[in-house]
Amino acid sequence: MAEKLRLDKLLGNMGMGTRKEVKQMIKAGMVKVNGSVEKKAERLIYPAQDEVLLNNQPVCYEKYIYLMMNKPAGYVSANEDKRDPVVMELLEEPYSNMELFVAGRLDKDTEGLLILTNNGKFAHNMLAPKKHVPKTYYAKIAGRVTEEDKVIFAEGVTLEDGYQCMPAELSILVSDEESEIQLIIHEGKFHQVKRMFEAVGKHVTYLQRVQIGALELDRSLEEGAVKILSAEELALIGADLGI
Repeated sequence: MAEKLRLDKLLGNMGMGTRKEVKQMIKAGMVKVNGSVEKKAERLIYPAQDEVLLNNQPVCYEKYIYLMMNKPAGYVSANEDKRDPVVMELLEEPYSNMELFVAGRLDKDTEGLLILTNNGKFAHNMLAPKKHVPKTYYAKIAGRVTEEDKVIFAEGVTLEDGYQCMPAELSILVSDEESEIQLIIHEGKFHQVKRMFEAVGKHVTYLQRVQIGALELDRSLEEGAVKILSAEELALIGADLGI
């Protein structure tokens, strides 16, 4: 059966305005359906076959939206927070009007690859332990990271609360008083990367997520900027995450 949506919901999902703004635009005669002005917000639309114009510009409906954000430090990975700024505040129109949420959060002071979507199954699978989606981080560490640390990480670090992490792949880029590493983990416990290094007596001073599965952070994205994931980029992670 063909999918159908209310006209106001279709326009709202595509970020054409808030619910109130969308209803006002429809009432003002700014919307056409199949060539005729439509003033009823509740009009049912078949996105696959009906043509919808707003100010004579076509509205192309996509059921699911996937955005890549280069998250800056200082923002909470949430839709709202009583104390701190949230990543959603970085969005501009039309994305700021869309009902998006974070798939696979990052800590407030962690930077890098973040995905925003309206696909609940995708977001759930990003966090589901059984999916074991690999996540790759670059970090700077106060202290010398050693080959012994690599062995401990590969066997599964035991955190301060007794939880044993899944085996992780630690690569040493620089081993010095301040070390640089790359780490691949397959789960997402609270502050996990920081806690893993604390378990071996070291401290993370900088953390950036650079990859989820085979999807890499687009280095051309400025901090706080977003872009729609291409079909090719989605294919890198889609099979594992329910797209």
